[in-house]
Amino acid sequence: MQLPSSAELINPAVRRGAFRVALFDFDGTLSLIREGWPRVMIDLMLDRLREQRLITEPEAQCAAHIESFVMALNGHPTVRQMERFAVEVTERGGTPAEPTAYLQQYIDRLMSVVHGRWDAIESRRAHPHEWVVPNAHGILGNLQERGVPLFVASGTDLAHVSREVELLELLPHVGGRVHAPKDNDATFRKRDVIERAVRELAVRGDELIGFGDGVVETQEVKRAGGVAVGVASSEAGVRGVNATKRETLIAAGADIIIPDYEHANELLAWLWN
Repeated sequence: MQLPSSAELINPAVRRGAFRVALFDFDGTLSLIREGWPRVMIDLMLDRLREQRLITEPEAQCAAHIESFVMALNGHPTVRQMERFAVEVTERGGTPAEPTAYLQQYIDRLMSVVHGRWDAIESRRAHPHEWVVPNAHGILGNLQERGVPLFVASGTDLAHVSREVELLELLPHVGGRVHAPKDNDATFRKRDVIERAVRELAVRGDELIGFGDGVVETQEVKRAGGVAVGVASSEAGVRGVNATKRETLIAAGADIIIPDYEHANELLAWLWN
């Protein structure tokens, strides 16, 4: 059995064999409903810096700097990015708002887009399969057939994740194992979700396999001793590896990079061999 050509092996010594628990990030890993969120967040932060005349470098350079810390915190509760931005405002000599105020502004902007996508799915003008990473349902079904419990851990607010799990017809696969910060609780950690799953299922850390498109879940899966599959997904309707995500995931310790789950059956067969 060979690794499918769409998968890039980063760690030649990656563990292969049966896995007994699987963890999935949500946005960008299963769901594409929030695609474009980094640009929404970065634009908001640039707007707030412009208001206080705090951009002293070329704007493209400032945007790249903001993007670097936004993406580095991808996977944490969203308020963490706002806390980091408040520090940025202070360091530039400005007066920051409360991180929760920035968070609400970001949510308002993002949800104006997301609500339209919810409506399209609910009205059946769009099919759930159009708003998931390609063949997401397929890999979840394959893992279920293998008897592997599936957990979702997201930095997005629990109420929104729960609704989208149902809208995207993922609920039959993940059931009640959806974990996310309630009311944007800043104390939520994916590390805790992993530790709880390993403890409750009485499995070893190296029997964990994780799938994610961000730094946090990748690092936490590796910290637990598991195998991290980096999902360098692109936006809806676009295929292939997202080069920026690929670099970030490799730096975070991903063992394998995939663009989506089109060849999930072959990937899992190789891993289980």
